[in-house]
Amino acid sequence: MEATLGRPPLRAGELEVRPSEFLVLVNGERLHLTVRELELLTALVERRNRIVTREELYREVWGEPYRKSDRSVDVYIGKLRQKLEDAVPGRRFIHTHFGFGYRFAADSDRR
Repeated sequence: MEATLGRPPLRAGELEVRPSEFLVLVNGERLHLTVRELELLTALVERRNRIVTREELYREVWGEPYRKSDRSVDVYIGKLRQKLEDAVPGRRFIHTHFGFGYRFAADSDRR
């Protein structure tokens, strides 16, 4: 939760993330996320169009060193991806780069 405080609002296409307000809007509609999902989304949007490793995300969002056997990042990415894709059908926000990590696409990638 501390990771989101004091961060400025972020915009990426139809998505607006207001970390300090714990608010995410998609096309002006509120998207209900858990605190962890919000922190993960914030970390990805801040690095939009760049591949972010699981290790980087784990350190920033969980605040501890990454353990290779821990699948928390993958599980939360899956939940977050589903919520975003439910909000904007056909739009793919989070891309997996196998062996590297994840990338948030700032443009309007469509399937």
